[in-house]
Amino acid sequence: MAEPIPVYATDTLPDETVDVVVIGGGPAGLNGALMLARSRRSVVVIDSGSPRNALAEAVRGFIGLDGMPPTELLERGRAQVRDYGGRVVVGAVSSAEPADSSVEGDLRFTVTLVDGRTLTARRVLVATGLRDVLPDVPGLARHWGHAVVHCPYCHGWEVRDEPIGVLASGHNSIHHALLFRQLTDDLIYFASGTEVDEATRARFAARGIRVIDTQVDQIVAAEDGTLAGVRLADGQLIARRVLAVATYMQARTEGLDGLRLPMEDLPDNMGRRFASGMAGTTEVPGVWVAGNATDLSAQVGASAAAGAHINALLAAADTDAALAAAQGENTTP
Repeated sequence: MAEPIPVYATDTLPDETVDVVVIGGGPAGLNGALMLARSRRSVVVIDSGSPRNALAEAVRGFIGLDGMPPTELLERGRAQVRDYGGRVVVGAVSSAEPADSSVEGDLRFTVTLVDGRTLTARRVLVATGLRDVLPDVPGLARHWGHAVVHCPYCHGWEVRDEPIGVLASGHNSIHHALLFRQLTDDLIYFASGTEVDEATRARFAARGIRVIDTQVDQIVAAEDGTLAGVRLADGQLIARRVLAVATYMQARTEGLDGLRLPMEDLPDNMGRRFASGMAGTTEVPGVWVAGNATDLSAQVGASAAAGAHINALLAAADTDAALAAAQGENTTP
């Protein structure tokens, strides 16, 4: 299935080489672009329009923005980037790779969109976010983003005191259950083939968490489309209003193979991300990563650090080039 493309006013791609191309138009990409644009860097954001929180009703847990619809947050972000001279372009990246040529030893990257448009940039900031991969349980995906949630901090307050089920997907689900227990007294842990040792069962029992070991067969919807409960392999229906699932979190990598960015698996089969160091640096010269594509718990402040770091190294590169030019002029007969 093709990713959705956002509907909003789009800027044109510039013909000239820009300082930075930001691949990803979510909060992380826009915040990185904002920092760069405020430093008078020419920056272009490529937005494919597939934010992780597309189904969410509101941004939660972010001071000053709590309750704001995600679409409004992105609209404000795009406007602010443009206020400082940045461009936000609608499109999906088909390839990104180092260019064949360089200028005075400086780096160049070519980014091509699926519609054939191309852009050349001196540096690249990857902020593509991640994709939540749900367990393969019939009926589960239908309720994703509504009655099926993943984050106690993003959704917990809204589902407090409801009958909640934790659908185990691995060892990390045990921690998940303890977090959701803070939000409701009626919590059931559906082990569904995962291991729950005696020590964990004792801890669950002490908190009043019921464990069901029978395999989950499907997720059942009520006549009005809301979540009715969990159907077990023995035919029993366990009524639940909310299900919490620890998803497998996969960094979005489409179109980025040419950058040869190193990736790494996360502990406890939590997911796979772009490997990065301080301020989003990578092993690939001239390429940074920011946001959930590299840090599953990252807030937009992390991408601001990446933008500032890119600007600092560009300032050094500009100075090196200016010095080389000045020395060349001084030695010219």
